[in-house]
Amino acid sequence: MTIRPAARTLVFVHAHPDDEALLTAGTMARAAAQGQRVVLIVATNGAAGLTSAAQTDSLADLRANELDESAAILGIHRVVSLDYEDSGLNGEIDAGLAHIDRFTVAQQISNILDEESADILIGYDPQGGYGHPDHLAVHRAVRAACVLATKTPTLFEVTLPREPIARAVRIASKLRITPKDFDSNSFDSAWTPSSEITHRVDVRDYWNEKKLALRAHASQHEGDGQLRTLAVLTRLPKPVATVLLGTEYYCLVSSPKSAQTRDANSASL
Repeated sequence: MTIRPAARTLVFVHAHPDDEALLTAGTMARAAAQGQRVVLIVATNGAAGLTSAAQTDSLADLRANELDESAAILGIHRVVSLDYEDSGLNGEIDAGLAHIDRFTVAQQISNILDEESADILIGYDPQGGYGHPDHLAVHRAVRAACVLATKTPTLFEVTLPREPIARAVRIASKLRITPKDFDSNSFDSAWTPSSEITHRVDVRDYWNEKKLALRAHASQHEGDGQLRTLAVLTRLPKPVATVLLGTEYYCLVSSPKSAQTRDANSASL
């Protein structure tokens, strides 16, 4: 007889449509299959995503539809879009999430946590993964929301192990398969050192769901003839894919208030 864990509500907060598929799809599908309630909050509309010129004008609507398709594949019970503007890779869009007061965003997230009586909350690591300004904004807003929520959920932050990624980036740079102006050293401080990762979730049994969720975000597969990461990942042979993507990584956060004290003189990002 299989003993299932007690039913809980897990709330995942991501910056853009497709982040959920890339970073937490296996965990979400696994939780849903185990009878957990899975809620997904996406902070931006993803309108600044890299895509072909022909799709640029309608990209936000297109990505919303792609997100719904991904969520259905993963068994997500509720999707909430906060519908902020995507800030762009360098925060160049002034109306973007990165420039919104973090506590405004946090209050919206905490309201959903209260509605759901959330048990577990998942945000981003302090580096915002690879440092995207919207990921950093989500990190700070989620920590604030955790403190604001009526019932404090257990907070985890999704991440990847820093060392193998930094090595792979340096190799790619030496092979000249990265852009000429790309700084491979920037990944030396991205993500999280392996020794600091507290939880590793085996999602190999949910690779098919993860692959289909990645495929659902078709607008992000190719931009004017250039193949992008999502497309490459969906084409990997299953034995390779399960080695590279068969584990999802999290850090348990014991003190969510720590992000509140950082940059204490500035309430907006």
